[in-house]
Amino acid sequence: MKLTCPHCEYSRNIDPQQIPTGTVRVKCPLCAKAFDLPQPEDQQKQAEPVQQEESETHPRTEKQPHEQQPLPPPSQWQQPAEHELPSMPGVYANPMHAIPKAGFWMRAVAALVDAAIVFGLQLILGGILALTGTVTVVGSNGGATETAFIVHFFSYLISFAYYIFFTGYCGQTPGKMALRIKVVRQDGSPIGYGRAAFREVPAKFLSGIIFGIGYLMVAFDEQRRGLHDRMSDTYVIKL
Repeated sequence: MKLTCPHCEYSRNIDPQQIPTGTVRVKCPLCAKAFDLPQPEDQQKQAEPVQQEESETHPRTEKQPHEQQPLPPPSQWQQPAEHELPSMPGVYANPMHAIPKAGFWMRAVAALVDAAIVFGLQLILGGILALTGTVTVVGSNGGATETAFIVHFFSYLISFAYYIFFTGYCGQTPGKMALRIKVVRQDGSPIGYGRAAFREVPAKFLSGIIFGIGYLMVAFDEQRRGLHDRMSDTYVIKL
């Protein structure tokens, strides 16, 4: 049977035999809100003849107002059974775990495409800046050194802006678009510019400075997450 949460519309196929007997409410693993468990149609069909037979065998007698019994105290009320879906076999506590992830080589090819694009931008824009700086500081002492420093610094800014903008805007750089992969948060939502800046600059710096081990983790991690993915709480999924 297919259960769909009325609050967040998350749905999943569940084997009815895995649902404990007496369960009338379940809890969504995505939004953690409880909702009524739909009863199977066969149980409803079986219940109708039984109720009809009981009504024929034991005719219902209406009680007079003076015969009504008082309600038991709240401590004796029977609470409806509630079952939490994540504890059931085949249901993931985090729905993102069931979505296919991009592997190491797929992400490596996407990174090479992005690196080629960034290099082209740095070559063109850096060349224009270097030419402008050379014309401006001609004849001044130390002009060539200052121009080289500015061009080098500008090249880094181009690289940072490229990755932060595309990743924060849609979770896909042009290289990831070509490979049909995307960076998302743990709940599947967009990561935003702030988290993208943290992932692309300090987190990736740490992944690379430890001899690239942070990047190699993608090849061995069960969810294909590198160190920078874990630090920024992100996944790279297939589309």
